[in-house]
Amino acid sequence: MAAAGAIVRFPLEHYTVLGFAEILTRLPRHWRLLRRLERELAGGRFDLALLIDYPGFNVRLAEAAHRQGVPVLYYIAPKYWASGAGRVARLARAVDRLAVILPFEQEFFARAGIATEFVGHPLLDRPSPPSRPAARAALGLRSGERLLALFPGSRPQEVTRLWPAFRDAASRLRSQGSCERVVVAAVGTASYPGSDGCELRRHDPATILAAADAALIKSGTATLEAALADVPMVVAYRLHWLTAWLARRLITVPWISLVNLIGRQPLVAELLQHEVNAERLATALAPLLDPAGVAACRQRDGFRLVRERLGSPGAAERVAGLAAELLA
Repeated sequence: MAAAGAIVRFPLEHYTVLGFAEILTRLPRHWRLLRRLERELAGGRFDLALLIDYPGFNVRLAEAAHRQGVPVLYYIAPKYWASGAGRVARLARAVDRLAVILPFEQEFFARAGIATEFVGHPLLDRPSPPSRPAARAALGLRSGERLLALFPGSRPQEVTRLWPAFRDAASRLRSQGSCERVVVAAVGTASYPGSDGCELRRHDPATILAAADAALIKSGTATLEAALADVPMVVAYRLHWLTAWLARRLITVPWISLVNLIGRQPLVAELLQHEVNAERLATALAPLLDPAGVAACRQRDGFRLVRERLGSPGAAERVAGLAAELLA
């Protein structure tokens, strides 16, 4: 957005946080920002609020805009289908249009009376990844070498909680001969202690996925990136114990990974909390590192269905069209 000319007044990295327990330390900062934007809305500064994701803050901002008569277009809907069906009515009162990126969301939100449009997933608009031969050549892989890709997350708390188990699972797989190379999709200045035997590659996830035979991935958008790249995977996640305790009581969907939710079946294994240990991860990954094996082929068959359901490229253009309608 900054590259396209948007003025970034409050960089999101100063505010973003993941989890119920973790948000407590950031509440004062969020509250001050909300009060400031409410004053600006009341002053008639804005003609449209185009709110993107981040529901803990943005739903409150949508309500503030609605009170001032400012149209609200919400892009990337809150995941109320997972745990917050009772909060949909609140969203319906605050937004004028809702642009969703997952195929099953349109019916869910439309039932609540929200004008909802499925615009397709923005991942489909990313530049085409390198071909598999080009990606393997870029990583220096020899013919027949099997590559395991590790995606332990982008947030510091994710890396801290997941990396030790990811690292130890990769070590087991190398020692038992299931793979020859391990590449980590490292981010920023994050630390990966004990990474001997793993190659850290920063800022190049597309090449890593294009070259990989299988991947171990934290739950999130990266699972869809792997499905688009046709890479068999195991999905893992670990939360703060209090956040996990609360989540178990709130979440109503049968799976947490987007691949399984869009496929409407357990296409990939999901290992959570205490299950995220080297033994469980390595056991789940080993059969996927045989490209011609039953497990890998079964996942790839399912990924075709996921890709079909993600829609077509052009999400940003469709959202811009909705914004133009509201501004008119």
